[in-house]
Amino acid sequence: MPVSKIAFGWPALVAALGLVAWGGEALAQGAAPPSVTVAAVVSREIRETANFVGRVTPIDKVDIVARVPGFIEQRLFVEGQTVKTGDLLFRIEQDTYKAAVEQQNANLAKAKATETNAALQLARGKALVRNQNISQETVDQRAADDAAAQADVLQAQAALEQAQINLRYTEIHAPIDGRIGRANFTVGNLVSPSSGTLATIVSQDPIYVVFQASEREVLEYKRRIAELGDKNGHVTVRVTLPDGSLYAEPGLSNFLDIQVSGSSDTVAVRAQFANPQGLLTPGGVVGVLVQSGTPQSALIVPQSSVQIDQAGSYVMVVDQASKKVELRRITTGSEEGTGVAVTNGLKEGELVIVEGVQKVRPGQVVAASVAGGN
Repeated sequence: MPVSKIAFGWPALVAALGLVAWGGEALAQGAAPPSVTVAAVVSREIRETANFVGRVTPIDKVDIVARVPGFIEQRLFVEGQTVKTGDLLFRIEQDTYKAAVEQQNANLAKAKATETNAALQLARGKALVRNQNISQETVDQRAADDAAAQADVLQAQAALEQAQINLRYTEIHAPIDGRIGRANFTVGNLVSPSSGTLATIVSQDPIYVVFQASEREVLEYKRRIAELGDKNGHVTVRVTLPDGSLYAEPGLSNFLDIQVSGSSDTVAVRAQFANPQGLLTPGGVVGVLVQSGTPQSALIVPQSSVQIDQAGSYVMVVDQASKKVELRRITTGSEEGTGVAVTNGLKEGELVIVEGVQKVRPGQVVAASVAGGN
C-alpha cells in the first residue's frame, strides 16, 4: 500500500511543480521593471594632475618669552583662542619696576638741578674773570663742572628710559595675529628671559603648504613655463583634506627652493592658501594636486557608476530607446572631484546607472530616472 501511494502521488507532484513554475514565470512577466537612477556621460575640459604629499606650515610662528624677570601676575588669554596683534597675554608683577621708574625720575630731577647750578656758576665766573676777581683756572673748572652736569642729565634720562622700557616689558602683548597654544607657565611662577617659551602663536590665515617635487617634475615645469612665456611662473595648487574631501580654496605656488635636498633628491615647493575657517591646521599632512599641461576634453562619469571585477572596470549603460541594460567595459583616467575620466568605452550623452546597479543584469529592461531630476 505505501508503494502504490508514492507511485500515485508522483505525477501529481510533478504537475504541481509545473504549475508553480508557470505561475512564477507569468508573475515575472507581469512585474514592473526595476527602478534605477542614471546620469549622462558629459564632456569637460580637464588638466593632467600630479599628486604629492604636503605639510601645512604657518606663515608666522612666534614663541612668546619674558623680557624681564618677575612673577606672573595674570594670564589674560584662553589656550587655543585666536588673538590679535597687541592683545595683552601676560602681566608680570609691576611694583618693583614702577619703583625703579620713580627712582630714575628723581635722579633725573637731581641731575637737572645740578646742571642748572653749574651753568649759573659758570656764568658768574665768566663775569668775574673779566675784572680779574677770579682766576681763569677757576672759570675753566666751572666750565668742566657744567659739562659734567649736562652729561649726568643725559645719563639720568637714559636710565629713566630703560626703567620705563622694563616696566612696559612687564606686559607681554601678541606680536602677530593667530592662534595661541598651551601656556607653559601659570600665574605665580617666576619667569625670566632664560625661562624659555611662555606660549606659542601661529598665524592661521593665510597659510602655507610645503611639498617635495622631484627634479624631473621641476624641470618639466620650468620648460612648460618657458614655452608658455609665463614670467610669473606660479601654478594653481589644490589640496585634499585628511578625510579625502577637496579643500574649497585653491592655492598658488609662491616659492621654489634654490637647492635640491641631498637626502631625497627633491626640491621644496611652497604654496599659499586662504584659510578663513581654519581647516588647514599647522603641522598637518594633506594631499597636494598640481595641474599640469594644457586643458584637454575628456568624458566624465560619476565615480558611483564605475564597477570593478576581475576583468577590469565597467559601467551599466541604459539604452535610451529600448531601456535595456548593457554591460560596457571602460578604460578610466584621473579622478575629477566626484567624477572619473573615461578614455575608452563610452560616448557623450550615454546614460550610466549610478544607483540600483545591483538590481539589474545585462539585457534587462529598467525604469530609469535621471539623477537630480524630478
